[in-house]
Amino acid sequence: MEDGVVVLLDIWGSTYGMRIRIALAERGIKYECIEEENILVKSPLLLKMNPVYKRVPVLIHNGKPICESLLILEYMDQVWKHKSPALLPSDAYQRGLARFWAAYVDAKIYEGSAKKVWMSGGEEQEKASKDFIDCLKVIEKELGEKLYFSGEEEMGFVDVALIPLYCYFFPLEMFGKFSVETECPKLMNWAKQCMKKESVSQSLARPQRIYEAMLDFRKTLQLA
Repeated sequence: MEDGVVVLLDIWGSTYGMRIRIALAERGIKYECIEEENILVKSPLLLKMNPVYKRVPVLIHNGKPICESLLILEYMDQVWKHKSPALLPSDAYQRGLARFWAAYVDAKIYEGSAKKVWMSGGEEQEKASKDFIDCLKVIEKELGEKLYFSGEEEMGFVDVALIPLYCYFFPLEMFGKFSVETECPKLMNWAKQCMKKESVSQSLARPQRIYEAMLDFRKTLQLA
């Protein structure tokens, strides 16, 4: 069965884009990656393919765009059923739980506390750091003693949704003055387990590069 023409619109530091890179690598799907050069300047192709949100990632499959990373992951499960492993469970209840925790990751961690840790200062940053660790502890409790959030031998929907955060741990620790490994040792062990997979280690950005980019962006916001 042919995969068709697959193109990923992305930018190097996007955690959401890293999700798609991991899933494509796990499935062994060949694709072309077109990277945005500047997060603040949208390319004509991106504006054409995602005119509503105007952001990456966008998966273009046979000329048709699919936007928003979690929806892209679900699309991949549906379209490439012949390529394992599937990310979402076959059981309806477990599938609902996976969607719930992936949504939690986006709302409470990526778009919530994590962003505030590195884009603020003073008391606001201290509060954001506490909130970030609290959110990690919530998701760590859900992980429990399992190897992966999926509870299986392979990564699942929540694992792929969360693992890109790993390359942000170092810069967030530098700004927030905390240690993820100290606060959430089980979650850190899970992350290290995921990093053993080439699909993950080859898809994540370098933490030092992310940190340097954050420092530059803070300068534009005139933050110390």
